[in-house]
Amino acid sequence: MFPKIALTALSFLAIVSAQQVGTNTPETHPKLPWYKCTKAGGCVSQSSGAITLDSNWRWTHTTSGYTNCYNGNSWNSTICPDGATCAANCALEGADYSGTYGVTTSGDAVTLKFVTTSSQTNVGSRLYLMASDTQYQMFQLVNQEFTFDVDTSNLPCGLNGALYFSQMDADGGLAKYPANKAGAKYGTGYCDSQCPRDLKFIAGQANVAGWTPSTNDANSGTGGSGACCNELDIWEANSISTAYTPHPCTPDGLSVCTGTTCGTADRYATVCDPDGCDYNSYRMGDTTFYGPGKTVDSSKKFTVVTQFISSDGTSSGDLVEIRRLYVQNGVVIQNSKVNVPGMSSSYDSVTDDFCAAQKATFGDKTQFQAKGGLTRMGEAAKSGMVLVLSVWDDHSVNMLWLDSDYPTTASPSTPGVARGTCATTSGTPADVEKNSPNASVTYSNIRFGDIGSTYTGTTSSSSSSSSSSSSSTKASTSTTSAAKTSTTTSTASKTTTTASSTSSTASSTTSSAATVAKYAQW
Repeated sequence: MFPKIALTALSFLAIVSAQQVGTNTPETHPKLPWYKCTKAGGCVSQSSGAITLDSNWRWTHTTSGYTNCYNGNSWNSTICPDGATCAANCALEGADYSGTYGVTTSGDAVTLKFVTTSSQTNVGSRLYLMASDTQYQMFQLVNQEFTFDVDTSNLPCGLNGALYFSQMDADGGLAKYPANKAGAKYGTGYCDSQCPRDLKFIAGQANVAGWTPSTNDANSGTGGSGACCNELDIWEANSISTAYTPHPCTPDGLSVCTGTTCGTADRYATVCDPDGCDYNSYRMGDTTFYGPGKTVDSSKKFTVVTQFISSDGTSSGDLVEIRRLYVQNGVVIQNSKVNVPGMSSSYDSVTDDFCAAQKATFGDKTQFQAKGGLTRMGEAAKSGMVLVLSVWDDHSVNMLWLDSDYPTTASPSTPGVARGTCATTSGTPADVEKNSPNASVTYSNIRFGDIGSTYTGTTSSSSSSSSSSSSSTKASTSTTSAAKTSTTTSTASKTTTTASSTSSTASSTTSSAATVAKYAQW
């Protein structure tokens, strides 16, 4: 949705990340149990589940004291003259999840508060689901179903509660990169399809070379390297709009880019598809489907079901369709159907055909196809991906690509431009941070397993159908692989920079502010 990559983030004092481990604040992961489901045995709680905070939000200081490695929007050149020296000199601290970052858990639910004020002010957060204290939980998605409950009622225009998968290393890069001593326990190893360059450390090295301070943010910048990998956006939403979007990349796992191969001159000159192939019901022509009081009523909690359909009904087959269902008030709601001139009204999921038709109709780039489409996305999904949970605001285009008319210079009547009902003047970070600091998103009841095993409810007709009848049978997931493809919107990159507070004592505050910027294709 955005014509070029713009990596931005908000921070207040020092934005830092690190590869060594500090000793000031013990790292204790909040528990977040989830459920593994089968048709035969039902859903079984995975009580070892927990979450960890991304390293970019954490306070980083010298290993010998508490001097920040990064101040304002520049590196401390004495501590960090180069990437390797900086990685050796800087330590990453544990997190005060609720007090500093506004992250709280209760049973199988986690709530991410937008702005948290303690001794410092923190904006947004990015978290990963853990399998153990030192390993991320890996999900092999093909021929499986991923389900969660979400409450977006407290997310206004301009905010994004995003739940997605990234092809990160299970140990956060600990084994591959010897300079990384922190690993998954401390949230290292992030990458996505935008090849983000605002990450302070990539592949165990500080991103010092070529670091350029931001001209419009006193606490952020971009380095000479970026971190590219396959990304599968299951859920990007606020109370007004939502989209799900696969973003294939040609390499497996983290691929480090430099210079123009990070898309600095040409957004599409990377190993990834930055735009992806999105399904936003509003953008696809059903303006009554999602939002307060609509078919899926975002003023109340609901269940999101995503099915990864394979070509042969096995986990070894090619990924051919990503299908979406919802459950609310005990009723299964089929996804909205396309209502766009020039596209078949039978489309209601992401397939290669849908993506080709959408891109042709909207005039979008065909990078999704060029990077292998759903087949390539499926290969990454088979290998295992890390679950990411976040909330953020957009310093680049104010989240208009998700919930308003974008680009703002185009007529809203042009297919693909209208994405939600938010005003084109909405979403300015300064405004949402001032006026909606208590905004939040809650994710809960995460389930994963056999198709048809993770949800129940009465079946109902699709919102696009003229019939509103429902039956009181147990919801049985449809696995028909329709040749539906969704044209992508220029995708927003989820890069996050963090502000870590300076400290002169061992009891230093670690409050970090960070936001994630996303850019979608048009």
